[in-house]
Amino acid sequence: MIRLHVTPDLTPGAAVAPTLDQSRYLTQVMRLKLGDALLVFNGRDGEWRATIAEVLKKGVILKLEDQVRPQTLGPDLDLIVAVVKKSRVETIVEKAAELGARRVRLTITRRTNVEHVRLDRLDAIAIEAAEQTGRLDVPAIEDPAKLDTLLDSWDPARRLMFCDETGGAPVASAITEPGPWAILIGPEGGFAPEERDRLRALPFTTAVSLGPRVLRADTAAIAAMTLWQAVVGDWER
Repeated sequence: MIRLHVTPDLTPGAAVAPTLDQSRYLTQVMRLKLGDALLVFNGRDGEWRATIAEVLKKGVILKLEDQVRPQTLGPDLDLIVAVVKKSRVETIVEKAAELGARRVRLTITRRTNVEHVRLDRLDAIAIEAAEQTGRLDVPAIEDPAKLDTLLDSWDPARRLMFCDETGGAPVASAITEPGPWAILIGPEGGFAPEERDRLRALPFTTAVSLGPRVLRADTAAIAAMTLWQAVVGDWER
């Protein structure tokens, strides 16, 4: 069944107006008609069954019927990734949503050579991935911030899995606590020596290896999240 992310509160019998683009998707792409059913969620109130109650010239109106799943959240995992080229950042955001990350935090390192991102585009990608995967929340996408700034304000209660291309412990043996966690992926050129030294000296950081091959940022992000999920994530649920 079609799933749609909406922003209004979800309560029994409420009328919800999707955006114009969403309405066009429902009626022109998916060919839904008056009375047809779909699922909606907003990241706060669980998942609800809704029906198309009105078809207007500029949009549709949905009527909420009943809640089919209560609100739940996935594992408390942040993915922190140095900004890379547009297509790779978009892939990273999409796969982070699919793999259950709660937040994607973009960062600027010494060797980052791309600083401009379209957050509205990344938000749309995250929403679409959440709709398709069945999750009940959408990962937050945060504005790029300098790596030093992130580390200066770090909450030490959150462990940081630092993926170091120069070597580290295997993920399975290095990750021994359930969380909360963050995964840090560097730029295509790797971390600068002073960044690596600072990261390795922090008490909340665990340096890990993703194997003998040098991975691109998007591949590294997918591999790291997959390994983390296999060890302490929610795949066993």
